[in-house]
Amino acid sequence: MQKAAAISAQTDLEEGVLDRSTFVSPEIYKQEMETLFTRAWLFVGHESQIPNPGDFFTSRMGEESVILVRDKASKIHVFLNSCRHRGMKVCRYDQGNTSLFTCPYHAWTYATDGQVRGIPQYRELYEGVLDREKWSLIEVPKMVNYKGTIWASWDPEAPNFEAYLGSALVHLDQALDCRDGRPGGSEVIGVHKWIFPANWKFAAENFLGDSYHNPSHRSVDLIGIGPSARQGIKGRRDNELEAAKHVWISFPAGHGVHSAVQQLGAEYVSQFANDPEVEDYFRHCHMERNARLGDEARLLPFTGTIFPNTSYHGRQPRNLCVWNPHGPTETEGWRFFLVDADAPTKVKDFLRRFYMRYSGPAGMTEQDDMENWLYATRASQGTIARRYAFNYQLARNHAEVDPEVNGLRIRGRVTTKMTEHMARGYYRRWQGYLNGAPWDELLGRNDPRFQADDKVPVKAEA
Repeated sequence: MQKAAAISAQTDLEEGVLDRSTFVSPEIYKQEMETLFTRAWLFVGHESQIPNPGDFFTSRMGEESVILVRDKASKIHVFLNSCRHRGMKVCRYDQGNTSLFTCPYHAWTYATDGQVRGIPQYRELYEGVLDREKWSLIEVPKMVNYKGTIWASWDPEAPNFEAYLGSALVHLDQALDCRDGRPGGSEVIGVHKWIFPANWKFAAENFLGDSYHNPSHRSVDLIGIGPSARQGIKGRRDNELEAAKHVWISFPAGHGVHSAVQQLGAEYVSQFANDPEVEDYFRHCHMERNARLGDEARLLPFTGTIFPNTSYHGRQPRNLCVWNPHGPTETEGWRFFLVDADAPTKVKDFLRRFYMRYSGPAGMTEQDDMENWLYATRASQGTIARRYAFNYQLARNHAEVDPEVNGLRIRGRVTTKMTEHMARGYYRRWQGYLNGAPWDELLGRNDPRFQADDKVPVKAEA
């Protein structure tokens, strides 16, 4: 297979430049499908979407359709949504409940544990010829339920999920845990799905912590769509993090996040002035979180991307978003909106309405983002344009390793100013996958930009 370095001749991530072909080349896209999406851990869905035996949710892993299902014994599985006979989808519904999946082509039938149960004319045509045990649905070799979120990998040699996340796990936790600090406890209250003509990586890198693009949202900020807009507070959201120290963090395995660290003794900042009852709920959650987590409660999430294609908003609007590739210039975005499962109905309804006007195909903020991604993709297709690389040099040589910020230790390569070092780290790992690197390299275990402890010398980023 041709290596990525040969295809992307202009790419030099040490210099901070990236060949535009990265986003439009069919050859590169094919490599991504063969070497990246077959190995990396990918988000599939949430256990709250399949609470009962027989419940299923049809999801995606790269280009592959998969079924997230709970069998009759309540065990969770992820299967390739493809009949073993001729490949037709055995499940053509988005979600539901069933005891059997029946292929509409030749009627091969499978139980919710993936075992083949029915083959028309088996005794007449197949008995003594076909070994039924070998023709069950194809199941992912690696799957994990992490705080209700289901992740899977096609690579049987993939590291465990927590090793794959590394120190980025702390930041993902902030999005998945209850607002009062209890671990886990979230549920999905809806999924937005939409298709847009742009490369999937533009969306993924946007949520790594690209705060540099905030001018794109100026019109939304002026209109005011936040949860206190009726009280005269402009912007997309209430600025509870205004007094916090913002941090932009790159991690060895290619993940990147934008989080914030509050000062010691930081008071609760009103977030939901439009509804006093909702405001009281979140004020209570703030107090409980501080009591439960102590100093660690000062770390608050903003956005992030778990390599390669799962992004999140950690506060409000709280969600996970998967950027499913359809081709080099087409992506299907799926936003999974999260709330605390035991939150009052009024709180859930309030957040649901806010989520819809903020994110997804109807959200004003997302519309701004998609316009950027669409034009950036088109600008990568021109014959002349492709002669000139993209610039990723913002805030080179400014990152510290594992520093203290407002008295709290933050793991990873960290800056307290806007930067593109998360994108540079993301594409370094992206190149590693395309070049077939071993897992030690993909996890950044020998990357001199990071360190395992304070005694390891760290080279400055080029």
